[in-house]
Amino acid sequence: MTVDVLVAGAGIGGLTAALSLHAAGIGVRVVDSADALRPVGVGINLLPHAVRELTELGLGDALAATGVQTAEMVHYDRHGNRIWGEPRGRALGYHWPQYSLHRGELQVLLLDAVRRRLGERAVVTGTAFVRFLEDGKALRVVLRDMARGREHAVRVRALVGADGLYSSVRARLHPGEGPPLWNGIRMWRGVTEWHPVLGGRTVAVAGSNAQAKLVVYPISREAELRGRALLNWVAEVRFPPEPGSGPGSADWNRSGRLSDVLPHYAGWRIGDLDVPALFAATRRILEYPMVDREPLPWWGKGPVTLLGDAAHPMYPVGSNGASQAILDARVLARCLALTDPDRVAGLRAYEEARREATTALVLANRRMPADRYLAAVAERAPDGFARVEDVLTAEELGELRNAYRWTTGTDVTELNTRPTWSVP
Repeated sequence: MTVDVLVAGAGIGGLTAALSLHAAGIGVRVVDSADALRPVGVGINLLPHAVRELTELGLGDALAATGVQTAEMVHYDRHGNRIWGEPRGRALGYHWPQYSLHRGELQVLLLDAVRRRLGERAVVTGTAFVRFLEDGKALRVVLRDMARGREHAVRVRALVGADGLYSSVRARLHPGEGPPLWNGIRMWRGVTEWHPVLGGRTVAVAGSNAQAKLVVYPISREAELRGRALLNWVAEVRFPPEPGSGPGSADWNRSGRLSDVLPHYAGWRIGDLDVPALFAATRRILEYPMVDREPLPWWGKGPVTLLGDAAHPMYPVGSNGASQAILDARVLARCLALTDPDRVAGLRAYEEARREATTALVLANRRMPADRYLAAVAERAPDGFARVEDVLTAEELGELRNAYRWTTGTDVTELNTRPTWSVP
């Protein structure tokens, strides 16, 4: 038996690829090394360009029932003084909302949709990608049954590596790349049920990662309906480089310690949010270095390509990692459908459409353009301020607004008027 498209990795990008390929009439199977897919992780934001794609896949109602429709994003200094803010999603003029939701719940939502539409065997867990071998016109992909330790080969017409930051498919295509690159910022993350704060639907950003920065937002529609808020928080602290220091493991399931993060936020209060109390109430804190990889000059070759974090891991500056993986998946399916039956031509068309755009976002996120102005506020007004206009010029405030255009990567009019990527 030959599998048309084999996707390695059942994360957000891989599962969206399966739904998109199926909708385009292309056969697909997904494998993942995990023994079971569980709702792990913390919160993410889905930007309107990603929400549009999932809505066109028929998941709009499920998203609305799961996530919180983000109303605004507001920047504060560490004392809770408002620096700048703007509406999000529909309130900004998009035809689609922005959602804040739990990464694990989004993954389960996608997994359930894949199994309903493609069948229970469309996603095979406990099965790891090992290597691929060219075999005439077909590709042989060697997989390992993780429970039994046995390897077997399947013939496929195309292989998509959607297996994340430590992608095994990427390592085969680009050997010797080395570990992810750390920028000196360590992140602690947690999810806590709390009372609604800052209006209930705000993405709040406080401080500056020149020293310490905080991002907080609600991620559960179910909690919202109960009059509560499931708050996702991210604490970012920059550490000076030390000889021999490194980022440690970039593993989202690595536990962190309250005692490590709490001293950096002593006395922080943002509006009605007591930051140290929020941290202290968090059952499990995760620790993660802020890492990415150098953009690749090419993603794949022959009938093999990459998708999502396997192709373009980026700093979580523009809330865009998962959203870009969803766009990858949709463009991949469209390109394969339009070049059918030539899978190699379809993969190269996909890479041509996506590689430069995602490279630009990776580099924009590295520059952290918004944080330059947040750092300036902290430096010029370390004890707070009464009027932000006394701290930042009108030009700087305008540049702060533009900084998010660079890191989110989609213009309102462009998205609202672009034809659908769905295949007729």
